[in-house]
Amino acid sequence: MDFKDYYQILGVAPGADKNAIKKVYRKLARQLHPDVNPGNKAAEEKFKTVNEAYQVLSDPEERKKYDELRAQYLRWQEAGRPGRDFQWQDWAARPGEGVRVENATAEDLRDMFGSDSPYSDFFTSIFGQARAGGGQPRARRGRDLEHTVDLTLDEAFRGATRLLDLGGRRIEARIPPGVDTGSRVRLAGQGEPGHNGGPAGDLYLITHVLPHPAFERQGDDLFAEMPVDVFTAALGGEIRVPTLDGAVMLAIPPRTQTGRSFRLRGKGMSQLGNPDQRGDLLVWAKLMLPEPLTDRELAAFRELAVARQQAGQPG
Repeated sequence: MDFKDYYQILGVAPGADKNAIKKVYRKLARQLHPDVNPGNKAAEEKFKTVNEAYQVLSDPEERKKYDELRAQYLRWQEAGRPGRDFQWQDWAARPGEGVRVENATAEDLRDMFGSDSPYSDFFTSIFGQARAGGGQPRARRGRDLEHTVDLTLDEAFRGATRLLDLGGRRIEARIPPGVDTGSRVRLAGQGEPGHNGGPAGDLYLITHVLPHPAFERQGDDLFAEMPVDVFTAALGGEIRVPTLDGAVMLAIPPRTQTGRSFRLRGKGMSQLGNPDQRGDLLVWAKLMLPEPLTDRELAAFRELAVARQQAGQPG
């Protein structure tokens, strides 16, 4: 069994008073709490150890016992004797003994971590099983949950509905217009149920917007490359441009070069939280030869090329 130096774990001096220990514990517990570090096993284990240290050092009787054990164990080590040979049985908890915990109770920790023991072998061997403090069971809010949802760009533009099955619960989730990859949609009260009459937690939908074949997105703006035949580019005309709410005609001025951009205001994405406001659609012209190119058209291009060459203009 490994000895636990609870003072080192909390980062306090052995002579620290109860208020100083509580202050440090609360700071560490906020940093390491599983709700703040979902899926982080290292933070989870540190949280358990910090909680264990606080339960002992915040109880005057248990702290006195621990201080005596710690002093004897350190003397044992200073004498060069291995810790495994220490007389642990002299300090073992008697049947029925247990620390009375007031903050994160054993029940709380089981809710957080499942059936795995939230306390080390050292704790349970020396101090017994943790027991809840007096009074009525504390009402606790349920934990917040997260769930990833894939959306098409059109769904992100218009908003969408998803029917979710989470742990046997069927939830109709409404996703507002304007979400982007990484947006968090809060569904109040749809998380883990509360305990002892406490309120339920919230469910957060983490949205992931799938790639679109025609548009690229940057914030609320959309970008697209549109083919323009060389005749329209040279003489001017109109091209049909798709948007998320229907195609529009875009005027192409004469002498348009490939790469020229056109801004269609208000034809981009809906703004999250303000769907009446929209970003822009930026269109880049990409000059294309007609398909198929006829012999007559090809001959006309040759004549044009010869004429430009004779005039001393670049081809």
